[in-house]
Amino acid sequence: MKWLSLILLFLFLAAIASGAAQSPAATRVKPDWVLVWSDEFNAPDASSPDLAKWTLEVGGNGYGNNELEYYTDRPRNAHLDKGNLVITAIAEPYTGLDGITRQYTSARMKTSQKFSRQFGRFEARMKLPQGRGLWPAFWLLGEDCKQWPDCGEIDIMESVGSKLTTVLGTVHGPGYSGDKGISRHYELPHGATVSDGFHVYAVEWEPAAIRFYMDNLLYATTTLADLPAGTRWVFDHPFFIILNLAVGGNLPGSPDAETKFPQSLLVDYVRVYERRSPETASKPQRSDRKNGLKSPPQIDDKRLPGFLSG
Repeated sequence: MKWLSLILLFLFLAAIASGAAQSPAATRVKPDWVLVWSDEFNAPDASSPDLAKWTLEVGGNGYGNNELEYYTDRPRNAHLDKGNLVITAIAEPYTGLDGITRQYTSARMKTSQKFSRQFGRFEARMKLPQGRGLWPAFWLLGEDCKQWPDCGEIDIMESVGSKLTTVLGTVHGPGYSGDKGISRHYELPHGATVSDGFHVYAVEWEPAAIRFYMDNLLYATTTLADLPAGTRWVFDHPFFIILNLAVGGNLPGSPDAETKFPQSLLVDYVRVYERRSPETASKPQRSDRKNGLKSPPQIDDKRLPGFLSG
């Protein structure tokens, strides 16, 4: 009986350890959040990103930020490897379609005209590059963007490669854009950095609030009350997703002699959830032909916030 008790105790402790090894997001998702879109990047190694979900932008006009790279649609700048999307910045002379030769290439991907959502939880699990002048970003832009920043922008994650313990979360709109954007930051604890492993970056976007999360820890909330006087809340229409790795620009500055290339942004997955209220959970949902998914009800802002149960 003593040996049987020891065996049972061992099995019990092993089960606890196995459960602890699972990711918090996988084990603690609340049932009123419904996955409506994702890219798990599980296609064969060396595949290009799924063009049914993403458009690879091509260009090198600085994108309003004085960026130095030229974005290409080449596999060497964006491909899949071991279940991750790999966006790679390379130091190389490259002459773009505009006839200008630049010294860096990278990739920028968007879901515009292929997937957009109004409200929800948008999250990605990523490992970021390091080095001065590198500027990875995971962000949302208004689908009907005729003039920035009137359409709104939500920067779920921005990082400066020379400040590896800091993550930025920012919203931009008319009257609060650029260096006047409403920005918050999170400092990683215990000497951890954004490049020493994968971290989960997310926002929960509801009609009158945008909550920023790092590894499922809420670190900032932006509401109507945070807007400058006389400005308006423009986060009331569908936004699409952008992933990119910029080189140089207004925020990170230029690479220096110690910045090593190539550098890569690794993305394990991108997922989008919508909140479903109990009173509408059993109702039939209309087909969303464009996205190949069912469209859940709009988020009810009277529901309790928070993606994870305590």
